[in-house]
Amino acid sequence: MKILIVEDEQEMLENMKQGLQQEKFLVETAADYHSALNKIGVYNYDCILLDITLPDENGLELLKYLKEKQLSDNVIIVSAKDSLDDKLTGLNLGADDYLPKPFHMAELTARVKAVLRRNNFDGNNFVQIANVKLDLENRDVFIQDKPVEFNRKEFDILSYFFSNKNRLVTKTALAERVWGDHIDQVDNFEFVYSQIKNLRKKLKQYKSEVEIKSVYGIGYRLSEK
Repeated sequence: MKILIVEDEQEMLENMKQGLQQEKFLVETAADYHSALNKIGVYNYDCILLDITLPDENGLELLKYLKEKQLSDNVIIVSAKDSLDDKLTGLNLGADDYLPKPFHMAELTARVKAVLRRNNFDGNNFVQIANVKLDLENRDVFIQDKPVEFNRKEFDILSYFFSNKNRLVTKTALAERVWGDHIDQVDNFEFVYSQIKNLRKKLKQYKSEVEIKSVYGIGYRLSEK
Protein backbone atom coordinates (compact mmCIF):
# COMPACT_ATOMS: atom_id res chain seq x y z
CA MET A 1 0.00 0.00 0.00
CA LYS A 2 1.28 3.44 -0.95
CA ILE A 3 0.96 6.47 1.34
CA LEU A 4 1.50 10.17 0.62
CA ILE A 5 2.38 12.39 3.60
CA VAL A 6 1.75 16.11 3.07
CA GLU A 7 3.54 17.81 5.96
CA ASP A 8 5.84 20.86 6.15
CA GLU A 9 7.45 20.16 9.54
CA GLN A 10 10.55 18.19 8.56
CA GLU A 11 11.02 16.35 11.86
CA MET A 12 7.37 15.35 12.01
CA LEU A 13 7.50 14.31 8.35
CA GLU A 14 10.51 12.04 8.92
CA ASN A 15 8.99 10.48 12.05
CA MET A 16 5.76 9.70 10.22
CA LYS A 17 7.63 8.34 7.22
CA GLN A 18 9.86 6.05 9.29
CA GLY A 19 6.96 4.80 11.39
CA LEU A 20 4.88 3.87 8.36
CA GLN A 21 7.85 2.30 6.56
CA GLN A 22 8.35 0.04 9.58
CA GLU A 23 4.80 -1.18 8.93
CA LYS A 24 5.87 -2.07 5.35
CA PHE A 25 4.05 0.80 3.64
CA LEU A 26 5.56 2.47 0.59
CA VAL A 27 5.78 6.13 1.65
CA GLU A 28 6.19 9.30 -0.39
CA THR A 29 6.24 12.85 0.90
CA ALA A 30 5.43 16.43 -0.03
CA ALA A 31 6.30 19.48 2.08
CA ASP A 32 3.86 21.96 0.55
CA TYR A 33 0.60 22.29 -1.36
CA HIS A 34 2.05 22.56 -4.86
CA SER A 35 4.44 19.60 -4.42
CA ALA A 36 1.52 17.51 -3.20
CA LEU A 37 -0.64 18.67 -6.10
CA ASN A 38 2.02 17.63 -8.60
CA LYS A 39 2.37 14.16 -7.06
CA ILE A 40 -1.39 13.60 -6.89
CA GLY A 41 -1.65 14.60 -10.54
CA VAL A 42 0.81 11.90 -11.59
CA TYR A 43 0.55 9.04 -9.08
CA ASN A 44 -2.18 7.11 -7.28
CA TYR A 45 -2.12 6.68 -3.51
CA ASP A 46 -3.94 4.30 -1.20
CA CYS A 47 -4.02 6.87 1.59
CA ILE A 48 -3.09 10.56 1.95
CA LEU A 49 -2.06 12.06 5.30
CA LEU A 50 -2.78 15.76 5.04
CA ASP A 51 -1.67 18.64 7.25
CA ILE A 52 -3.99 21.67 7.18
CA THR A 53 -1.30 24.30 7.80
CA LEU A 54 1.01 24.34 4.78
CA PRO A 55 3.44 27.14 3.87
CA ASP A 56 1.88 28.00 0.51
CA GLU A 57 -1.81 27.12 0.93
CA ASN A 58 -4.40 25.77 3.37
CA GLY A 59 -4.44 21.97 3.26
CA LEU A 60 -8.23 22.04 3.07
CA GLU A 61 -7.89 23.52 -0.42
CA LEU A 62 -6.04 20.37 -1.44
CA LEU A 63 -8.83 18.29 0.08
CA LYS A 64 -11.36 20.28 -1.98
CA TYR A 65 -9.34 19.53 -5.11
CA LEU A 66 -9.25 15.82 -4.26
CA LYS A 67 -13.01 15.86 -3.76
CA GLU A 68 -13.65 17.63 -7.06
CA LYS A 69 -11.46 15.15 -8.94
CA GLN A 70 -13.01 12.20 -7.07
CA LEU A 71 -9.63 11.34 -5.56
CA SER A 72 -10.69 11.84 -1.94
CA ASP A 73 -10.81 8.19 -0.81
CA ASN A 74 -8.65 7.44 2.23
CA VAL A 75 -7.65 10.94 3.34
CA ILE A 76 -6.68 11.46 6.98
CA ILE A 77 -6.18 15.03 8.19
CA VAL A 78 -3.18 15.21 10.55
CA SER A 79 -2.99 18.68 12.03
CA ALA A 80 -2.13 20.76 15.10
CA LYS A 81 -5.27 22.78 14.40
CA ASP A 82 -7.77 20.93 16.55
CA SER A 83 -10.73 23.29 16.45
CA LEU A 84 -14.17 21.79 15.97
CA ASP A 85 -14.75 23.95 12.87
CA ASP A 86 -11.59 22.63 11.17
CA LYS A 87 -12.52 19.05 12.02
CA LEU A 88 -16.09 19.37 10.76
CA THR A 89 -14.98 21.20 7.61
CA GLY A 90 -12.42 18.50 6.82
CA LEU A 91 -14.86 15.64 7.38
CA ASN A 92 -17.60 17.40 5.40
CA LEU A 93 -15.17 17.87 2.51
CA GLY A 94 -14.60 14.12 2.36
CA ALA A 95 -11.79 13.31 4.79
CA ASP A 96 -12.07 9.82 6.28
CA ASP A 97 -10.54 10.68 9.63
CA TYR A 98 -9.00 13.55 11.64
CA LEU A 99 -5.98 13.01 13.91
CA PRO A 100 -4.83 16.01 16.01
CA LYS A 101 -1.16 16.54 16.83
CA PRO A 102 0.64 15.46 18.91
CA PHE A 103 -0.06 11.76 18.52
CA HIS A 104 1.69 8.43 18.98
CA MET A 105 2.91 6.70 15.84
CA ALA A 106 1.04 3.58 16.91
CA GLU A 107 -2.22 5.53 16.72
CA LEU A 108 -1.35 6.93 13.29
CA THR A 109 -0.59 3.51 11.82
CA ALA A 110 -3.74 2.08 13.42
CA ARG A 111 -5.85 4.88 11.87
CA VAL A 112 -4.26 4.33 8.44
CA LYS A 113 -4.89 0.58 8.58
CA ALA A 114 -8.47 1.11 9.76
CA VAL A 115 -9.26 3.51 6.90
CA LEU A 116 -7.71 1.19 4.32
CA ARG A 117 -9.65 -1.82 5.67
CA ARG A 118 -12.89 0.13 5.82
CA ASN A 119 -12.70 1.55 2.31
CA ASN A 120 -10.92 -1.28 0.49
CA PHE A 121 -12.02 -4.43 2.33
CA ASP A 122 -15.27 -3.51 4.16
CA GLY A 123 -13.45 -3.15 7.47
CA ASN A 124 -12.14 -6.71 7.57
CA ASN A 125 -8.69 -7.75 8.78
CA PHE A 126 -8.97 -10.85 6.62
CA VAL A 127 -9.99 -11.03 2.97
CA GLN A 128 -10.45 -14.27 1.06
CA ILE A 129 -10.96 -15.24 -2.57
CA ALA A 130 -11.47 -18.95 -3.21
CA ASN A 131 -8.85 -20.80 -1.15
CA VAL A 132 -6.47 -17.81 -0.77
CA LYS A 133 -6.75 -15.68 2.37
CA LEU A 134 -4.84 -12.51 3.28
CA ASP A 135 -4.23 -11.33 6.83
CA LEU A 136 -3.98 -7.59 6.22
CA GLU A 137 -2.84 -6.73 9.74
CA ASN A 138 0.07 -9.16 9.89
CA ARG A 139 0.66 -9.28 6.13
CA ASP A 140 0.37 -13.06 5.95
CA VAL A 141 -0.92 -15.21 3.08
CA PHE A 142 -2.69 -18.55 3.49
CA ILE A 143 -3.47 -20.96 0.68
CA GLN A 144 -5.71 -23.88 1.65
CA ASP A 145 -5.30 -22.60 5.24
CA LYS A 146 -1.55 -23.13 5.09
CA PRO A 147 0.85 -20.17 5.47
CA VAL A 148 2.83 -19.26 2.36
CA GLU A 149 5.74 -16.85 2.49
CA PHE A 150 5.48 -13.74 0.30
CA ASN A 151 7.93 -10.85 0.36
CA ARG A 152 6.74 -7.28 0.89
CA LYS A 153 6.36 -6.37 -2.77
CA GLU A 154 4.61 -9.63 -3.60
CA PHE A 155 2.15 -9.11 -0.75
CA ASP A 156 1.46 -5.50 -1.76
CA ILE A 157 0.76 -6.49 -5.35
CA LEU A 158 -1.40 -9.46 -4.34
CA SER A 159 -3.46 -7.35 -1.92
CA TYR A 160 -3.87 -4.74 -4.67
CA PHE A 161 -5.21 -7.45 -6.96
CA PHE A 162 -7.57 -8.60 -4.19
CA SER A 163 -8.98 -5.08 -3.85
CA ASN A 164 -9.49 -5.05 -7.63
CA LYS A 165 -10.81 -8.58 -8.19
CA ASN A 166 -11.91 -9.17 -11.80
CA ARG A 167 -10.82 -5.63 -12.75
CA LEU A 168 -8.11 -4.76 -15.21
CA VAL A 169 -4.95 -3.64 -13.39
CA THR A 170 -2.50 -1.82 -15.64
CA LYS A 171 1.23 -2.39 -15.65
CA THR A 172 1.72 1.24 -14.70
CA ALA A 173 -0.48 0.89 -11.61
CA LEU A 174 1.48 -2.18 -10.52
CA ALA A 175 4.78 -0.42 -11.18
CA GLU A 176 3.76 2.44 -8.90
CA ARG A 177 3.03 -0.08 -6.14
CA VAL A 178 6.61 -1.38 -6.40
CA TRP A 179 8.66 1.72 -7.23
CA GLY A 180 6.49 4.64 -6.16
CA ASP A 181 7.49 7.96 -7.72
CA HIS A 182 10.81 6.45 -8.89
CA ILE A 183 8.97 4.74 -11.73
CA ASP A 184 9.99 7.53 -14.13
CA GLN A 185 13.62 6.46 -13.66
CA VAL A 186 13.15 3.08 -15.33
CA ASP A 187 12.92 2.28 -19.02
CA ASN A 188 10.64 -0.76 -18.98
CA PHE A 189 8.40 -2.94 -16.84
CA GLU A 190 10.75 -5.89 -16.38
CA PHE A 191 10.52 -5.60 -12.59
CA VAL A 192 6.72 -5.91 -12.84
CA TYR A 193 7.01 -9.00 -15.04
CA SER A 194 9.41 -10.51 -12.49
CA GLN A 195 7.01 -9.91 -9.59
CA ILE A 196 4.06 -11.34 -11.52
CA LYS A 197 6.12 -14.38 -12.51
CA ASN A 198 7.00 -15.05 -8.86
CA LEU A 199 3.39 -14.61 -7.75
CA ARG A 200 2.10 -17.00 -10.39
CA LYS A 201 4.74 -19.57 -9.48
CA LYS A 202 3.77 -19.53 -5.81
CA LEU A 203 0.04 -19.56 -6.51
CA LYS A 204 0.48 -22.56 -8.79
CA GLN A 205 2.90 -24.35 -6.48
CA TYR A 206 0.48 -24.22 -3.56
CA LYS A 207 -2.57 -25.08 -5.69
CA SER A 208 -4.27 -21.73 -5.48
CA GLU A 209 -7.78 -21.41 -6.91
CA VAL A 210 -7.11 -17.88 -8.10
CA GLU A 211 -5.00 -16.88 -11.06
CA ILE A 212 -3.47 -13.77 -12.56
CA LYS A 213 -4.32 -13.51 -16.24
CA SER A 214 -2.49 -11.29 -18.71
CA VAL A 215 -4.41 -8.73 -20.74
CA TYR A 216 -2.09 -8.40 -23.72
CA GLY A 217 -0.25 -5.10 -23.90
CA ILE A 218 -2.17 -3.53 -21.01
CA GLY A 219 -1.88 -5.35 -17.71
CA TYR A 220 -3.41 -8.14 -15.64
CA ARG A 221 -6.62 -9.35 -14.02
CA LEU A 222 -7.02 -11.58 -10.94
CA SER A 223 -9.94 -14.00 -10.97
CA GLU A 224 -11.02 -17.35 -9.63
CA LYS A 225 -10.24 -20.39 -11.74
